[in-house]
Amino acid sequence: MTLHADLYWSFRSPYSYLATGRYRQLTEKYALEIALKPVYPLAIREPDFFEKNHPNWLSYTFTDIFRLSQYLDIPMAPPNPDPIVQDIATRKISDDQPYIFRLMRTGQAAARRGKGFAYADEVSQLIWAGTANWHEGDHLAKAAERAELDLAELDAEAEAEPEELDAEIAANQEALEAAGHWGVPTLVFEGEPFFGQDRIDLAVWRMKQKGLTER
Repeated sequence: MTLHADLYWSFRSPYSYLATGRYRQLTEKYALEIALKPVYPLAIREPDFFEKNHPNWLSYTFTDIFRLSQYLDIPMAPPNPDPIVQDIATRKISDDQPYIFRLMRTGQAAARRGKGFAYADEVSQLIWAGTANWHEGDHLAKAAERAELDLAELDAEAEAEPEELDAEIAANQEALEAAGHWGVPTLVFEGEPFFGQDRIDLAVWRMKQKGLTER
């Protein structure tokens, strides 16, 4: 019996990146299917979030993610460029965002094809594992190819159906909140949310209670 779960996820979230490969490994080891549900990052949903937050929040987050990457032996480097254009000194989010909408809409287009998880994994490795100028050249095209997708096709769909894709992404956010959480990464299994890259083992424990078996 194959179990099913949903993973709510963002390209701008370093914690999503730290969880993605490990969740993907679970789908290879166990009779488990995980559907990727992209959601827009807080910088788009709540642009003043960072300005309102405690001044230590951003610096602690950077300390934590690099510490975690070392602990988990997962490559990590500051994204170049950041998927969200932001003034780190003032924490203000720019009105001009040339990267995140393409990422999110192509990610949702990939999810429509049942390959959102693989696409997110491959692309997030570009963004967070040290690929400079990941948005240029053929970096994204090759990442899509590794996920058995055609980037040109995804881009065409994102350009032709931006409102429809954004509506689906908004519905993902609504479903996440209906399940009991609001942040990413959150795995939802049978209506129960498991928030954070540090809840993977707990999610596996619960799924084993429900009959999760190795392939």
